[in-house]
Amino acid sequence: MTRLLLRAHKSPFTAPSAGRVLARNLIGNNVGNLVFSYSVQRTLSVPGTTIDVARLNRARTLGTEEIDEKYDHVVIPLANAFRKRFLPNLDAITETIEKLSVPVTVVGVGVQSAVDEGVAAPRQVADAVTRFVRAVLDHSPSIGVRGERTADYLAGLGFGPEHVEVIGCPSMFLHGDRLPLRRTEPRLDPDGPIAFNLSPYLAQMAPVVEDQVARYPGLVYFGQDIDTLRLLLEGTSRRRGADERLPVHPDHPLIAGGRTRFPTDVTRWLEALSAYPFSYGTRIHGNIAALLAGTPAYVLTHDARTLELARYHEIPHRRIDVPFDGVDAVELHEAADWGPMVSGHAERFERYAAFLHAHGLSHVFEPGQAAGAEAFDQRVARKSFPPLVGEPVGAARRPRDLGDRITPKLRKLVRSARPRS
Repeated sequence: MTRLLLRAHKSPFTAPSAGRVLARNLIGNNVGNLVFSYSVQRTLSVPGTTIDVARLNRARTLGTEEIDEKYDHVVIPLANAFRKRFLPNLDAITETIEKLSVPVTVVGVGVQSAVDEGVAAPRQVADAVTRFVRAVLDHSPSIGVRGERTADYLAGLGFGPEHVEVIGCPSMFLHGDRLPLRRTEPRLDPDGPIAFNLSPYLAQMAPVVEDQVARYPGLVYFGQDIDTLRLLLEGTSRRRGADERLPVHPDHPLIAGGRTRFPTDVTRWLEALSAYPFSYGTRIHGNIAALLAGTPAYVLTHDARTLELARYHEIPHRRIDVPFDGVDAVELHEAADWGPMVSGHAERFERYAAFLHAHGLSHVFEPGQAAGAEAFDQRVARKSFPPLVGEPVGAARRPRDLGDRITPKLRKLVRSARPRS
């Protein structure tokens, strides 16, 4: 029996109430964090392997001696961890790694910066990142990063391609070498349902929100940040100074009009998004969640971290960190080409799978290991997850196993899918 310890904010097999999620911040400030840890856990759940989760922060209950004694390998999925605000967490993770003797694998870490800034970072961040990467490489043959920009950033710190591998975000490989993308109608119905996501701190999105909310009566906002969850549950927000056209106050039409949903687990989130013909907005993992549910998605990139992932995975996107003349859902849908994303996905997955193999990690997409994914999905299916916050009474359906609800139905569509011309 192999035992893995996975860094995650919560287990995919727990179904806490929204109030508990808020009180204990079980999403790590952003529910998008759950998507990549969920994907990694399912991918590594091969028969004969057990996986436990922990945050690996300073408030951790597991000590390094206990980790060494109980586990054979530590796996750490990360997002935009190379940034100033994350330094206390990064330092805590580094301190833990430095004291361990078991192997450590880091997947999907990235740097955060403006697109037009150089790849250098403030000295405080650079010193912390250097220490972190050195600790990882003392326990691992390489470190897996999100994209070329992060690889360039680490090269500037002295870590070359022999130690840095670009593997994208592990969330994209929930279904292995396939993406369950549904065929779309040539034109999006302007009166039909549309999934929308945004970063409510981006001033440039204020006129976009105002315009799109008024133009599309079926537009529904899928919130992700902890402050939006607080707003929905308590009617208050800790966000100050934001443009009132953004959904950051209880009187906003998206909030007061019942047009906001907030997922607290991946299962419900993907199930909800599978009912929409299109998703768009600034949240990279909100749109990745849509793609994993089979829904075509479009990313509005606003910094280097979102742009490098959209570019690597060839997700349709456009920049909004530069002057732009509005954003329109119907026009984005009409102009998007998901062909390169779908056709190049298998090659990207093989690169990810080779990375896992080099680290001594087996995965459920290897020959003879599919039973692990089936067991994972069945365990998820046995849980009763709460409805999305903001979901109308009576609209919630019984949560189903992602393997039963999404994968088989969409797997057939993947086989027949063809890149758009």
